[in-house]
Amino acid sequence: MDEKQKARLFELADLILAISRHLHAAKADTADPWTPLEAAVMRYIDHRPGATAAQASAATRTISSNFSRALRKLEQKGLVRREADPDDARRVRLYPTEKAGENLGRLQDTWSRLLDEAVPDAAEADEVIAVLRRVETQLLDRAHSGTAGPQRA
Repeated sequence: MDEKQKARLFELADLILAISRHLHAAKADTADPWTPLEAAVMRYIDHRPGATAAQASAATRTISSNFSRALRKLEQKGLVRREADPDDARRVRLYPTEKAGENLGRLQDTWSRLLDEAVPDAAEADEVIAVLRRVETQLLDRAHSGTAGPQRA
């Protein structure tokens, strides 16, 4: 990788972090409060209902003790429920609750209003979404393949 590409990719990551801070601040009054880790876990469960804790922990790159703590907090807030796997009672599946769906709806309204001002062009938004989905998929594939271990927090 040349220096220009290195600088370009660093700027991309930096902008993603800056935007996420704005989104996190905008949600303060619209949804139950949560930590960035709880948000990552909740997002994974929302996108993949029925996932196992191991899958969610690996995808969010979280060590098991931190993941367990975040999952317990989400359960206490009434946002996640556990169900025994019908094929293997030792395995637990994770599902968002109705309350989580209501929170997600309020968050969707808030974030959509905020970003509509910044990205009013639908084609441009679709383009950015496609690129970011591809980036996320690549990063998830790396996490699942074991080429990038869990974060130490």
